[in-house]
Amino acid sequence: MAEGENTLTVNEIYHSIQGESTWVGQPCVFVRLTFCDLRCNYCDTEYAFYEGKKRTPNEIVDVVTRFECPLVEITGGEPLLQKNVLPLMSMLCDAAYTVLLETSGARDIAKVDPRVHRIMDLKTPGSGEVEKNLWTNVDHLTSRDEVKFVMGSREDYEWSRDKVERYDLAARCHAVLFSPIFGRIESREIVEWILADKLNVRFQLQMHKFIWSPTQHGV
Repeated sequence: MAEGENTLTVNEIYHSIQGESTWVGQPCVFVRLTFCDLRCNYCDTEYAFYEGKKRTPNEIVDVVTRFECPLVEITGGEPLLQKNVLPLMSMLCDAAYTVLLETSGARDIAKVDPRVHRIMDLKTPGSGEVEKNLWTNVDHLTSRDEVKFVMGSREDYEWSRDKVERYDLAARCHAVLFSPIFGRIESREIVEWILADKLNVRFQLQMHKFIWSPTQHGV
């Protein structure tokens, strides 16, 4: 992706609450980077595919600092498409921030600073991008990390259940998250399937979509 020697293309930086993951409900600063190499058919951030402004890592840290919030998430788009995100995350860790990374699972996570909490969104068949999953990433997961499956059908659920069991994900990482595709499937169905199968996973909703409009930016 096009970027300067020491810049990143940033779509937006904003202060909100964390709407997903085990960090849900906590105030958080979001650094949304531009560009994505996937086209999931339920994507809610298509505006981050191309729109953005070049900023240096120092400029980004300065903006984050103004919010006086200890929790920061790097998201996108796909953050790992821009090489300068790696030093940015290390700079934020050095500054004593708790840093979360939201990534699709299609890009190598091995070089991410080990202090970062990686939230890896493995793509289900219903996304249209299941073939893009980089399965070697599973080997790099630690007890700091989380794996998310977003599903819109029974097929997606069974596929996700298989991957949780095959890779023993509950033991590999801090949490396994099952989420409904917003507006495509009843949440109750997924919950009932989880309970019936006695899966060691965490069901979650996208909290921000119930507080604000599901299409609102900057939340």
